[in-house]
Amino acid sequence: MAVLGIILSLGLLMFMAYRGFSVIFFAPVFAILAAIFSGMAIMPTYTEIFLPNLANYLKVYFPFFLLGAVFGKVMEESGAAKAIAKAIVQTLGKKQAILSVVLSAAILTYGGVSLFVVAFAVYPFAASIFKEADIPKRLVPATIALGAFTFTMDALPGTPQIQNSIPMKFFNTDLYAAPVFGTLGAIIVLAVGIAYLEWRKRVAQAAGEGYGANHKNEPELVEDSNLPNPWLSALPLISVLAVTLILQKLIFPQWNITSWVTKAPYSIDKAGVVGTMNNWALMIALVVGIILAFIINPRRIKGNVAKAINLGAIGSLLAVMNTASEVGFGNVIKSLPGFQTIAHALTGINAGGSPLLSEAVTVNTLAGVTGSASGGLSIALDTFGKHYLDWASKTNVSPELLHRVSAMASGGMDTLPHNGAVITLLGIAGLTHKQSYKDIFVMTLIKTGTVFLLIMLQSVVHFV
Repeated sequence: MAVLGIILSLGLLMFMAYRGFSVIFFAPVFAILAAIFSGMAIMPTYTEIFLPNLANYLKVYFPFFLLGAVFGKVMEESGAAKAIAKAIVQTLGKKQAILSVVLSAAILTYGGVSLFVVAFAVYPFAASIFKEADIPKRLVPATIALGAFTFTMDALPGTPQIQNSIPMKFFNTDLYAAPVFGTLGAIIVLAVGIAYLEWRKRVAQAAGEGYGANHKNEPELVEDSNLPNPWLSALPLISVLAVTLILQKLIFPQWNITSWVTKAPYSIDKAGVVGTMNNWALMIALVVGIILAFIINPRRIKGNVAKAINLGAIGSLLAVMNTASEVGFGNVIKSLPGFQTIAHALTGINAGGSPLLSEAVTVNTLAGVTGSASGGLSIALDTFGKHYLDWASKTNVSPELLHRVSAMASGGMDTLPHNGAVITLLGIAGLTHKQSYKDIFVMTLIKTGTVFLLIMLQSVVHFV
């Protein structure tokens, strides 16, 4: 009955999210339902398990959601995001329409702009150039997803997206963990993804299918002479990466802060000091990026400062509460007796060898269940992080590899149909799951397959 309750509650949460209902409301409802099947009390489950874990997630990761969302909105309001996307699309032209859209989304994502803002910024140019090149519009969401939701989100070392920052807390690593592993994975995902989309384009055009007619949400590209120089627009993105690198690799390692941050009134655990400092580095870098994004185009941003900050802050609240609710739900599930059966099966994968395979399966599974890369990753590492770290120590696997594998695995099956970013992307493009989800799911399979391919290669080559 306990396992049945878990499966039923997960299925219902996925169904309600797919139907457009808020997980902020329904995550605790279905968590309590699972608890009832296990014979647990209703109110203590909510107030003593669900809410404390929701609050703990907010405590650790809210700054990243807030600063990332504000940074994205400032880049949008200053015209910087639009200038970068426009320059890439115009430079490569309609013959390389797919590549130009992927690169536009990738550059913005790797520079720290929120995934949702990237979709809004890139879509008008993507739709326009696809129409000019007579490529089916239904391929636009998958093309944006390849650039924003895959290799630049969690594979490339240094990416400031939340999926790459979460493992730092658990493994005392930084954003640049396992650079060879991550870069190789990014190259594979990009190459295979582009090849697939180009193949889909050729098949459609050979069958006489063009851009299509009577589409919804068709963008109106109005000529904007008030955009900043695209090279200047890239400065805030570069600054986020550069400041993070300098702080994490050069400045913070010279600090001896353990003696004071582990004492009252602070309460940082000694084992987590490095991860905490690396979190500080990313926060500072995002603040620097926000300031530069304000400065690069004062004429356009004048009068919109409050708008950018307010919209970014409000948008971050919805995003972080959605994820935190899923984390609260997951922690209720992991406290149930029936979950021990599932946990034993997940951690028992490849029990005699490296922990990487088990970690990848666990993170990928939980990200798929919650429909959230950061939510599934947080639950997996909260539950099994110490176990995998101990296992890695016994098998001579570096914590950096644990970091990179967990981050990349979180960006696999998270993009199931109930994923919030997928639903938002389809809404922006005015397309349905029936029209475009198949190709988005292929991006998911490519990303997931790449993680397991690299784990297999790692067992032979031992690269970091």
